[in-house]
Amino acid sequence: MSAHNGKARKVPRSTTESESHSMHRSSAPVPDVSIILPCAGFGTRFSAPYPKELHCLAPGVTVLDRSLEAVVALADSGLDVRVVVVFGPHKLDTVGYLARYARTLQMVFVYQDESLEPGLEGAIRSGLPMTRGPVALVLPDIVLTGQDSAGSLLAALRCVTVTGWSVVAAEERDPGTLRQMGALAVAGEGGVLTVGAAADKPADPSGFNAFWGMVAATEEQAHRLPDVVGKGVDSPLPGATALMVEGIVNYNTSAG
Repeated sequence: MSAHNGKARKVPRSTTESESHSMHRSSAPVPDVSIILPCAGFGTRFSAPYPKELHCLAPGVTVLDRSLEAVVALADSGLDVRVVVVFGPHKLDTVGYLARYARTLQMVFVYQDESLEPGLEGAIRSGLPMTRGPVALVLPDIVLTGQDSAGSLLAALRCVTVTGWSVVAAEERDPGTLRQMGALAVAGEGGVLTVGAAADKPADPSGFNAFWGMVAATEEQAHRLPDVVGKGVDSPLPGATALMVEGIVNYNTSAG
């Protein structure tokens, strides 16, 4: 079994002949898991003269650092992690800030051409071609809180082999909050929580009791990740396993 930082990989992944040839040319390892990190948004509701993800929460700690804690935990577990950062010309400060993760994570940067498809859905589509293996969507302005929240993404990625999809979610009953988030109806059976229904920013939040902070899918299902935030399409999340955390904070607001 191969190792990363002296630790055994927990989710080994085979390498195809074509990937091996590509890896030889680029000297970049084929990742065990990939993360799409959309950083092309303007975050106008944040109302600050700098990107919302670079807002300082403590000395030397930004929102972006907190949002990446679960991603760093994947690397600490022994996985090779590729982070596909989708950015725009106004986010060069964020691109520079992410250099501090270059020794821990395999960083790939993709420019989002807004003329092709704007918004978060377009950012996900821009990043997908650079992913390999199971893929997780991690938003730079979303922070998980509570005990063991850093390990929740690893647990979610382990679950996708069973259901194809999984979410890291938090319980929420406030209609106003649910209208701004990826709302979920989560129910449990036999000790396992699953998503019964899902809608992104629903006009009518009745029937929903949680919202997602991170989404994971198998490599085969990852092409449907844009549908998680798409309008007028069926969400792929019903049937997904739900891993609950104590809280999820959305920093894309003026209040923080």
